[in-house]
Amino acid sequence: MNSQHEILIRPILTEKMLKMQESQRKYGFVVSTRANKIEIKRAVEKRFDVKVDDVATMVVKGKAKQSNTRRGITRGKRPDWKKAIVTLRDGDKIDFFETT
Repeated sequence: MNSQHEILIRPILTEKMLKMQESQRKYGFVVSTRANKIEIKRAVEKRFDVKVDDVATMVVKGKAKQSNTRRGITRGKRPDWKKAIVTLRDGDKIDFFETT
């Protein structure tokens, strides 16, 4: 895995993550399940031109779902996904809402 586009899937833009961006310089990303911390750090630094201090990763288990259909109850599961919380150095920030 070399391309940062394969590693970083999308940013996590929730209320909690936006508060963490303002107060603690922490940014959340949905990343490839096969990516490790070093690859994630390099991808963020290259894509956003910032310096990364720390990377925390976790695997989020997919929820079990069921739906009632004419043929009965259909059970399924959402896929598992990996989350990375990246802490930036003082003075660095990422603007996801920049106007271009």
